[in-house]
Amino acid sequence: MEYNEKQLQIIQTAEKLFADKGFDGTSVRDIADEASVNVAMISYYFGSKEKLLEALFTHRAMDSAKKLEDILHNKELSTLEKVNVLIDYYINKFQNQQCFHKIMMSEQVTNKRGVTHELIHHFKKQNQQLVKQLIHEGQKTGEFAKNIDVPMLMAVLVGTVTHMIATQRFYREINNLQDMPDEQFQKLIKKKLSTQLKFIFKATLTHEA
Repeated sequence: MEYNEKQLQIIQTAEKLFADKGFDGTSVRDIADEASVNVAMISYYFGSKEKLLEALFTHRAMDSAKKLEDILHNKELSTLEKVNVLIDYYINKFQNQQCFHKIMMSEQVTNKRGVTHELIHHFKKQNQQLVKQLIHEGQKTGEFAKNIDVPMLMAVLVGTVTHMIATQRFYREINNLQDMPDEQFQKLIKKKLSTQLKFIFKATLTHEA
């Protein structure tokens, strides 16, 4: 599904408000006012607040699937290089889409809306299937070891990045980085995450560090 400019404006506004105030704490009127549109336009495009939330997940999932497919079909990279690109993509995605991932975590934990929960489940399976194809590609060429637990590997990737972003204030304090400008700090944790995760993935996939 392709969204037009006005739909994307509404989706992005809703994403910020849902992250800040929660889904239940955000009204359609709040979204309309923040997006500078009328309530009728939101109703026309999405039908309801619940459908707008579903559109948000669909929009983000479409972007992720396209990026993963681009990585998978890049003939200029070795399989391990593709994995490294994948790792950096996930780090950037979580850093740049913190509002969305806050909503996603909340929806998975509370499981109040069955349709949304099933949508998340579907898109996660879709992405993991693409990652499995990438791992299988490396196994066929002998570059990767057999019997790789892809869901566990992805849990390591997503869990590590999510934890670092969620606890970055603690990381600042424990490493005496409180005075470091935020832009510099974000580059630092991005580099550290990239280095650490690529080491873990290479060790796991090839049995060598």
